[in-house]
Parts: sequence; C-alpha cells; structure tokens
Amino acid sequence: MVEAPAAPDRASGHPGGDPVALRDGDSGAVASVGRSRERARTDRPIGVFDSGVGGLTVLKALVSELPSEDFLYLGDTARLPYGTKSAGTVARYSVQAAQALAGRGVKCLVVACNTASSVGLPGIRERLEGMPVIGVIEPGAEAACAVSRSGCIAVIATEGTVNGGAYQQAILRYRGDARVTARPAPLFVALAEEGLCDGPIPESVARHYLEPLLRSDDGGAPAGRCAPDTLVLGCTHFPMLAGAIGRVAGSQVQIIDSAVTAARAVRKVLREGGLARSAGMPHNLRGLIHFLATDSAERFMRIGSRFLERPIAAGDIELIDL
Repeated sequence: MVEAPAAPDRASGHPGGDPVALRDGDSGAVASVGRSRERARTDRPIGVFDSGVGGLTVLKALVSELPSEDFLYLGDTARLPYGTKSAGTVARYSVQAAQALAGRGVKCLVVACNTASSVGLPGIRERLEGMPVIGVIEPGAEAACAVSRSGCIAVIATEGTVNGGAYQQAILRYRGDARVTARPAPLFVALAEEGLCDGPIPESVARHYLEPLLRSDDGGAPAGRCAPDTLVLGCTHFPMLAGAIGRVAGSQVQIIDSAVTAARAVRKVLREGGLARSAGMPHNLRGLIHFLATDSAERFMRIGSRFLERPIAAGDIELIDL
C-alpha cells in the first residue's frame, strides 16, 4: 500500500463509519445511518486497469487531480500487450479485469488502456451496470476538438489503436469538420519502458514519426492534408516522452495528454454522481494506492516506479489470477 508522504492518519473505524443502533421513531439515528452509508459509498476506491504499467501515467494524473481518493490499480502483466491481440480477446480480457476490480468494491472504473478503451467499454458497461466506467479515448478526443483552431488533428498511438480507428471516429463525433491523421509510434513504448525518455535517442525517434505527420500538403504530405495544430498522445506510455515529443512538434502544436484529460473526466463524473470523497475531508488528506498485477511483481515495481514517479515496493504489489 502506497501513501503520499506526510499524510495524516485517517479517522479510525470502518470507511463507512461505526454501526448505529436504531430505535423506533429515532429520526436522528436514521439520518446518521444515511450519512454513514453515504460515507461508505464515497470512501470506496477508484479502480484503474491497464494491460501493464502504461496506465500508471493515468493513475499519476488521477492522484494529482483527486488527491484525497483511494485507488486500486490492476496491471494485467501476464497478458500484455493488449495491442497485438484480436478485438475479441481484448474485450474478454477487459471484462475479466473490470470484474476483478468490481469484486473488490470500487465505486468507479477507469480503463487506462487505449486498446481496451477502443473495444472493451461496451462489454464492461453491460456487466457493471450502474457503475461509472471511463475510458481514455473519448476525453482525449473531446479535448483535442476543443483546442484545435483549424480542425487539423494528429494522433500517435500503438498500431492496434490506430488501425482500429477509435480516435479518428471519436474526434469526428465531436467535430464533424475535423481532418484527422493518425500514425503508429510503437518505438515510443519501448523507449518509455527502458527509461529513455529524454535526449538524442527519443528526439530522433520523435522526428522519424512526427515530421511526416505534421507536414501540410505543400510540405510533401498527401494532397489535401493540412498541417495539424493539435497532437493527441493516444497511448498511455507516450506522456513519458512528452518533453521530446513537444520539442520536435514545436510550440505551434498543442499536445493533448489523454491521461490528464481522462483524470479530469473522472473528477467530473464523481462530482456529478455524488461519489467524490473530497467533500468534507481534511484538505491535506492523501489517499492510498494498492497495486494488483497478474505476473512479474519485480518488473512492475521497477518500471512502474518511473511511470508513477514515486517508489513502489515489492510488498505493495499483490499478485492475482484473472
């Protein structure tokens, strides 16, 4: 279990408060029970899952956006990467991961994987009826459409996400006049996991992917394509290389981090649904994080500590089967 430094101790007792004995006609006791149940609901953790460690960039953004919340993160490390699997397999894996988190009492589910978000959301929502389920694609697409002045939007992602067309379709739903160009950037995943996030190597790779993508038709790109003014980081690994990507893209291109936009969407859903824990909590309370993985706790600890930018100890990770 990971806790932010210098966090105060929680109030003692169960998350939902101590049991209350009722007496006939005791309206005060009834109100107390109502408040206790409300606390129990809001005090549940937020579930987050990904095929591995990439979703920890989403978790990092969530912790920044919702510091008082508890989180339960599941990395399906035994079956990564999802991006090379068929849509049916990814949908099945996604439902299994979601059900594992739901079984541990989460109040909300964040699908912190672009591949799973592109094909798994319908099946998850069908099985977890009544629970808010937020993916990473829709918030990123909506944000890109809102900030783009020209409507020319570029997306970089894994091959599976690009070929599936999920970002392209989502962007066009929000902005029918958008012109979307998408390109796979698979080497960014390896660079992020190796910790090669800055310097000449990632910048060279970024130029390889971005220079053809960000050209307009008068710069040698296919006729009729405009130069994008907005670039969506459509893989949860890619925020690790945001510095190198931003330098190559240039200051004229807005970078959309789908981890950050997903975290903002979760905050909105929790507040609108009365599920946010922050109301009435001490301003300096910091939530807890518990990690689940399906394989290789040592690798999860080593790479995950970089992605989350805080230490993860082997004892913080619980190995499970799905």
